Amino acid sequence: MQVIQTEIPEVLILEPRVFGDERGFFMESWNCAAFNELTDLDVEFVQDNHSRSTKNVLRGLHYQIQQPQGKLVRVVRGSVFDVAVDIRKSSATFGKWVGVELSEENNRQCWVPPGFAHGFVVLSESADFLYKTTDYYAPKYERCILWNDPAIGIDWHIEGEPQLSVKDEVGLLLQQAEVFP
Repeated sequence: MQVIQTEIPEVLILEPRVFGDERGFFMESWNCAAFNELTDLDVEFVQDNHSRSTKNVLRGLHYQIQQPQGKLVRVVRGSVFDVAVDIRKSSATFGKWVGVELSEENNRQCWVPPGFAHGFVVLSESADFLYKTTDYYAPKYERCILWNDPAIGIDWHIEGEPQLSVKDEVGLLLQQAEVFP
């Protein structure tokens, strides 16, 4: 596995080694010891999630203000543009975002640490999105920042308007949102 730094040092892109031939491919999608050694993190995942969405569906920007979740995200079918926003008020990169395309072709994964809002938009006709979390889903602590907050200025790489859930349509602006210290 190769670890690639992003403009926000805590957000990492992981490229697993893929072994392929005319029969197909093999890759190790998760190895705790290798991840911890290469990233200097000590991560334990407690929940795996799988979502399927169609083109231009945008999910986010989500986070939990208590029981914050670190997420290791990847796409097994299709492609998405994945985004992490630093919402730690004391951070030098507060309000900044990084994005990466995750697809079944590039097999990339993205580590989104606790203290970040997360979202993605589907670029292909549909996509299957998998993610591991470091804490359990806690709906009472879930928060949402508006996907198109001009103070953040995310370029979502989409044509036209995204398809949003009601929850995502009424997300708060970063300046109004409950954030981490």
